[in-house]
Amino acid sequence: MARIAGILLFLNKGSLLFSARKDQQKSQGLKLHIRPLQLHSNLQPPGSSQDGDLNVHTDRVAQDTSSRSPGDRRLQMPDQPPPHPHPGAPLRPRQRRRRLLIKKMPSGLAGRASNRSSETSAGPGPRAADSHWVALHRSQQDRKRLMREACAKYRASSSRRSVTPRHVSRIFVEDRHRVLYCEVPKAGCSNWKRVLMVLAGLASSTADLHHNTVHYSSALKRLDTFDRQGILYRLSTYTKMLFVREPFERLVSAFRDKFEHPNSYYHPVFGKAIVARYRANASREALRTGSGVRFPEFIQYLLDVHRPVGLDIHWDHVSRLCSPCLIDYDFVGKFESMEDDANFFLSLIHAPRNLTFPRFKDRHAQEARTTARITHRYFAQLSALQRQRTYDFYYMDYLMFNYSKPFADLY
Repeated sequence: MARIAGILLFLNKGSLLFSARKDQQKSQGLKLHIRPLQLHSNLQPPGSSQDGDLNVHTDRVAQDTSSRSPGDRRLQMPDQPPPHPHPGAPLRPRQRRRRLLIKKMPSGLAGRASNRSSETSAGPGPRAADSHWVALHRSQQDRKRLMREACAKYRASSSRRSVTPRHVSRIFVEDRHRVLYCEVPKAGCSNWKRVLMVLAGLASSTADLHHNTVHYSSALKRLDTFDRQGILYRLSTYTKMLFVREPFERLVSAFRDKFEHPNSYYHPVFGKAIVARYRANASREALRTGSGVRFPEFIQYLLDVHRPVGLDIHWDHVSRLCSPCLIDYDFVGKFESMEDDANFFLSLIHAPRNLTFPRFKDRHAQEARTTARITHRYFAQLSALQRQRTYDFYYMDYLMFNYSKPFADLY
């Protein structure tokens, strides 16, 4: 009997030990279930309401996506862009910082760009459009990097200089979309001013704006009209952009526009001085009117350190017009890829989706645009030395904006 009682006592203890372990496992399982919930609740920002786990997860994904470098190869374009906030909703501090450009591009913005691309052209499907916008974004990174490297190598002192009104005299301001545009003549500037006027609500369509309205009205403000505080504020918070063009093509385009057509300003101001200085045995009519300037004479004037009349914005260096070594531009577009670059920029600043860059030629519409072939024809009138000196004159523009040498014999 004692042996049987001992066995029963052993079995009872084992049952109690099993029950205790089972209860312990249950309690441990409960703790494991609570711990993730507590960890998850800690992700809520201070002062925010705890509406549910989904909101927290979505916020974290948005933050991770926005903080990722646009040049990262892991960048994924969404098939569907996330919904945009209601126009009347208050903006967060992050959204109020309009320095959205190229340093960080959220995936939602890329999705918006993709939608804009599909609306403006019946091109390839969403995947192809997404990769196209990513390529444009990487192109922007490359252009800015090359510009900074050229400035660091050849304009080292620029970083120590202060911005003055002269440095921003060619920059136009559009406050509604917080855009600063540096005007480079003969690189699409007339049509860009039309776009800015539509963005500002001054016109409903770019087609409604004539050349004189664009260039000779005071509808668009220049940055140098603001006080110092206003200038520095806009430079630090607005999206700054410029568009450039192959320097020789831009020069020939300016010559054709100003000297091969009647012009009440350039002929008497520049033409008369050029003819008088550089043409032997000039006729009285040419000296009186300044018309009929020849391209080699124009180049002589351009290269003359003692030129009889100063430089004009239509053939001045971009590095002087826009001071890119002093002002950190967010977007660098090119005339040669105008349609893609312009529509990409308009997407980045959240312009109305029905606004696209105009394609029409602003002046002398019946005349062919200045191309590389036409440019070579004009430069064939010059000696090899004159071509080389002209290239040297625009060397910084060639270097900063990554344009190739237009002639094989240049060094």
